[in-house]
Amino acid sequence: METLYNIFIDPFVQMFGAPDFLMQVLWEGFVSGTLYALIALGFVLIFKASGVFNFAQGIMVVFAALTLVGLYSLGMPAYVALVLTIGVMGLLAVSVERLVMRKLVNQPDIILFMATIGLTYFLIGLGEFIFGGEPKKMIADELGLPGGSMDFEVFGGVLILENRDIAAAVIAAVLVAALWFFFSKTRIGRALRAVADDHQAALSVGISLNQIWAIVWFAAGIVALATGILWGAKSEVSFALQVVALKALPVLILGGFTSIPGAIVGGMIIGLGEKLFEIYWGGLMGGGVESWFAYVIALIFLLFRPQGLFGEKIIERI
Repeated sequence: METLYNIFIDPFVQMFGAPDFLMQVLWEGFVSGTLYALIALGFVLIFKASGVFNFAQGIMVVFAALTLVGLYSLGMPAYVALVLTIGVMGLLAVSVERLVMRKLVNQPDIILFMATIGLTYFLIGLGEFIFGGEPKKMIADELGLPGGSMDFEVFGGVLILENRDIAAAVIAAVLVAALWFFFSKTRIGRALRAVADDHQAALSVGISLNQIWAIVWFAAGIVALATGILWGAKSEVSFALQVVALKALPVLILGGFTSIPGAIVGGMIIGLGEKLFEIYWGGLMGGGVESWFAYVIALIFLLFRPQGLFGEKIIERI
């Protein structure tokens, strides 16, 4: 009986008994959820255009951030390094389209998926060869990301908001809104949806598949760069970030692989959920809840709603 109380009642007593601390936990979960949603966006963009889960998105986050830090270390001003990094990600997008995607048009999805795995290990090797394997400090101050924090009195306590967390949430929100508008309201966005539905039909009405794929991979590269900067500002830039980026997979399972709003909602569920469970139930479960919570939630969704919250249910006739 005491064990059941500790599991089901005591965490809620702690949660609502210290509402100021609960607000702090929710804020940290919100920031993590925003960044998870941003990572997931890169996967959504590629999946909408090709129907393939881009396994390389995680290493693209690392490669973009390492390129930015590497160019700055050569003595370039931070914003010049940022512009050149955007150019590098554009070159990577064109190279992937011409050397990989163009040759695999209308191939089975598993072939395209394996191609992204190959791209992952190529970028890992290239990144280690050029930049080395040691962690590097993100140039957050030089890029204008504010340091310090702001304190607010809530429920008789103090809520501490890191300025960089606020900036990360704002930047992520603006980028999400811009991408939603671009792919929902523009001609290129409509062409992308046509390509996602049927490659051959899109080609038959004059849509350039090669151009669309290059644009989408470039957009995914910009998302990867923004993600690398914001995550790197919270910790460091290292190849371990690609493991964090794979947290987007549970986010996509929750929200749906083709839905931008789904990426946002899924990111919030994972970010808030894992923080709450780590703080209030982590001690009862031996700690380390954040490392597996997202995948357990994803498994539950796969059992009961495999298409996700915003995904369309696919019915195939046999």
